[in-house]
Amino acid sequence: MSEFIRIPDENQDKEETRAHSSEQQQAAAAQSPPLFEVREQDRYLPIANVGRVMRNALPPHGKLSKEAKETAQECVSEFISFITSQAAEKCLLEKRKTLNGEDILFSMYTLGFENYAETLKIYLAKYRE
Repeated sequence: MSEFIRIPDENQDKEETRAHSSEQQQAAAAQSPPLFEVREQDRYLPIANVGRVMRNALPPHGKLSKEAKETAQECVSEFISFITSQAAEKCLLEKRKTLNGEDILFSMYTLGFENYAETLKIYLAKYRE
């Protein structure tokens, strides 16, 4: 199943936008082609990377099923999208185009992931040294 992401044209004349009724805007949006298609494999982290992280958490002779790796792949990818969407919304409200570490930390606190945010905050500080 393909998803489409539409990015608004920032150069569109504001007066022209105000002149259109909401029905005309909806019809135009439905007729205009999407800018790019997000492929299924682009939505997830690479399964080899997910499997490697999972193996590092297991004892030396521990085994992982393909189903376990695929489930973890889907979960972590969804988690990252969830956090990133919140951070992107914050940037949009602040009229910024670039997400930074503080935006991710803010979204983690906002969404109730304080425990993870504290660990990430320490990692981010060490990374910046």
